[in-house]
Amino acid sequence: MFKKETYQQRRAALREKVGEGLILLLGNAEAPANYPDNTYRFRQDSSFLYFFGLNQPGFAGIIDVESGEETLFGNDVDMDDIIWMGAQPTVAELGMRAGVARTFPFRRLTETVQAAVAAGRKVHFLPPYRYDNMLLLEALTGIRASVARQYASIELVKAVVSLRSVKSEEEIKEIEDACNIGYEMHTAAMRLCKPGVKEQYIAGVMDGVAASYGSMVSFPTILSQHGETLHNHDHSGILEAGRLMLTDAGAENIHNYCSDFTRTVPVGGRFSDRQRDIYNIVLACHDKAIEFARPGNTYQQVHLSVCKVLAEGLKSLGLMKGNIDDAVAAGAHALFMPHGLGHMMGLDVHDMEDLGQIHVGYDEEVRPIQQFGTSSLRMGRRLQEGFVITDEPGCYFIPALIDKWHSEGLHADFLCYDAIEKYKDFGGIRLEDDILITADGSRFLGEKRIPITIKEVEQIMNE
Repeated sequence: MFKKETYQQRRAALREKVGEGLILLLGNAEAPANYPDNTYRFRQDSSFLYFFGLNQPGFAGIIDVESGEETLFGNDVDMDDIIWMGAQPTVAELGMRAGVARTFPFRRLTETVQAAVAAGRKVHFLPPYRYDNMLLLEALTGIRASVARQYASIELVKAVVSLRSVKSEEEIKEIEDACNIGYEMHTAAMRLCKPGVKEQYIAGVMDGVAASYGSMVSFPTILSQHGETLHNHDHSGILEAGRLMLTDAGAENIHNYCSDFTRTVPVGGRFSDRQRDIYNIVLACHDKAIEFARPGNTYQQVHLSVCKVLAEGLKSLGLMKGNIDDAVAAGAHALFMPHGLGHMMGLDVHDMEDLGQIHVGYDEEVRPIQQFGTSSLRMGRRLQEGFVITDEPGCYFIPALIDKWHSEGLHADFLCYDAIEKYKDFGGIRLEDDILITADGSRFLGEKRIPITIKEVEQIMNE
């Protein structure tokens, strides 16, 4: 936890942004894996963490907008729990850590919310994503669990997004710590990437590094020789010389801040000429993003600029043709990069995605572009100092997508299908770093940069 004043200031700022009523922030409960006492690793709700800082299950908080009164609801453990868990702080003691003086048993939450509803007061809550909290909201408010998300407070969502989007110095320090763990994870994977090694072994080592330094991985590790599958969680392969291993993984540190990196490396430690050509195009895209990402520019503009670098590079190899601006405007480049350039990052690896990506990555000024590939851009809004975002361009040769577009004659004015056919066995390359938007530009996060140039990658793999 940070100091209690941090949470008090955050809650006060939130109250200022919400007009009236009660703000209800639900924490998460334990989630059974296969029977009640055998649970998945506990993960607290990120917005509850942001405003109350308590990383224990079974809590909820209420902020009265008019009076400013703050209340923490939770249950003290009994002797049976103490026998198995050891002595635990009381709810009152935990409340003091978060700067909340008023605490009640969890059962009092029902009467507090129901009294507000009966009085006709607005009860603001965020979109629930766990079914137990959907059922809890039904019990508290009478709103059926199946439609609870539809009744979430847009006013509260926008207030939370505005506060959590800009990272404080103490938050940046935590994210850098998670990035440092990510460095250890990815360099370990590079050293292990040799013919005959199981993908699962390397993925397991990476997950173990994350657990040993912090809390856990920030999302299930993606590691595969089939990099053309964007989110490939299958680790069943055995590494083969001459292929590429794409690894997309990050850490969540002990204070639950996240990192997210991707590197693509040659099995055996040396890139082929064809791999070098595509790799250098993706690296140029990556560098273009860091150059163009600065306050005042939208990330949608950055994405489209990167797409032009990608198309220009592919044209130089004879895989695309025609006017590059027209090709990108038509969406022809999305055959090779059918995803967006990046997303917000913080307490969530896809920060605040539970609140609705349209509110996190877009606003009234910048709206999504409804075109294949670009429509998957999670972050498009105008950049501000203090934003933490990912820079993750890629180039993929997806056989099924190539066959579909080819059979339909799609974008034939811009795509050289005969040449593209020869790359259907290539796989895919993605390169990703986490960047902080500064007052006059952007910078990489983490004390050490994970090897990324061809020279750096081959050097670490052949040490």
